[in-house]
Amino acid sequence: MNTKNIDLFKLDSTFIICLTLVLLASVVGLGYYYVTDKTLMAKNIDSAIAKGIDPLSVRCSYASSNDLICVAFAASAQSHNVATIAKK
Repeated sequence: MNTKNIDLFKLDSTFIICLTLVLLASVVGLGYYYVTDKTLMAKNIDSAIAKGIDPLSVRCSYASSNDLICVAFAASAQSHNVATIAKK
């Protein structure tokens, strides 16, 4: 092998190693983020139960906008709010 091929091989292997490290760090970081997020949500739900707050409302504060349970909860809560306003 000549010097160009050896330098190209070193460059190729360095790039592959760096790319692998970046991908592994991304996967570990995302995994840690989601595990921590679920742990914090569980602690907040436990705290809400202890304080007498509806745990579903705490769960829905963490949910995405297309979560059907939270959409139904929000719709029912809104209808309850309208009914209490109408009575006044």
